[in-house]
Amino acid sequence: MENENYEKKRAPRDANDNVVFIGNKPFMNYVTGVVMQFTTQGASEVFIKARGKFIARAVDVAEVAAKRFLEGTVNIKDIKVNSEEFENKEGRQVRVSTIEILLGKR
Repeated sequence: MENENYEKKRAPRDANDNVVFIGNKPFMNYVTGVVMQFTTQGASEVFIKARGKFIARAVDVAEVAAKRFLEGTVNIKDIKVNSEEFENKEGRQVRVSTIEILLGKR
């Protein structure tokens, strides 16, 4: 009975629930985050997103999660690359590359 109340009170899942943004944290924190999305959250797809110097780390996270921890159950479904333009602290326009890797259950 207690679990039923919990399910009713829980907020609906947001589209951003299945997104892992790559940054400065230790590498395995991101791998664990991706694995947890698939195993405990029941996600069928997880997006790994990164900008600039963190793009290489995003690729590594996707590869380690899919080929070591979720081998045979998850694969890379799509990869999108783009760039964003914004104004830096000095007021100059700066363009930074972005990547979005979609992992999905087989």
